[in-house]
Amino acid sequence: MVQERTDVITFKGNPMTLLGPDVAVGSPAPDFRVVDNALQPVTLTDSTGKVRIITVVPSLDTPVCDTMTRRFNEDAAKLPEDVVVYTVSLDLPFAQKRWCGNAGIEKVVTLSDYQDRSFGLNWGMLIKELKLLARAVFVVDRSGKVAYRDVVSEVTAEPDYNAALEAARKLL
Repeated sequence: MVQERTDVITFKGNPMTLLGPDVAVGSPAPDFRVVDNALQPVTLTDSTGKVRIITVVPSLDTPVCDTMTRRFNEDAAKLPEDVVVYTVSLDLPFAQKRWCGNAGIEKVVTLSDYQDRSFGLNWGMLIKELKLLARAVFVVDRSGKVAYRDVVSEVTAEPDYNAALEAARKLL
C-alpha cells in the first residue's frame, strides 16, 4: 500500500496529497529508474561516488519550472565535474529534449519518470490529484545519503536555490 501524505504541499492554494514516503535528511536516498532523453534507463546508483543535486519539477513547459531549471543549469556550470545535476519530471523524454534544445540547457540532465513513476513514488513526490511531481530539491552525498531536502510547500513557488547549492558545496 502506498503511503499518502497530506498537509505538505498546496497547488495554487489547494491542499494536495503526496504519494510515497517522507524522505528525510540523513536517510539513505531511495533508488529509482527513470529514462534520459534517449530513452535509456538511469538510476541513482549510476552516479554513485558523485554529489547529486536532484531537482524535481511538475513540467518543464511551465514558467516556474522553466526558471528553476535554467537557474540550476547556470549554477551547475560553476560546479566541479564530480557534481551531477538532475531534473526529474513526468514530461516525455521527447518534450524534455526539445525543451533543453530551445532553452540551451547543457549542464542539467533531464530525466523522465513517465514510465514507472518510480522516482515520484520512492521519493514521495507524486501528487495524487494531479498525477504530476511536486516541486523539490534534494542533495545526495557521495555515499548515497540525503544531505539536503527542500519540498516546496506551494508547487507554484520557487525553491531556495542558494541553500541547495550551499548544501552541495559543503560536500565537496
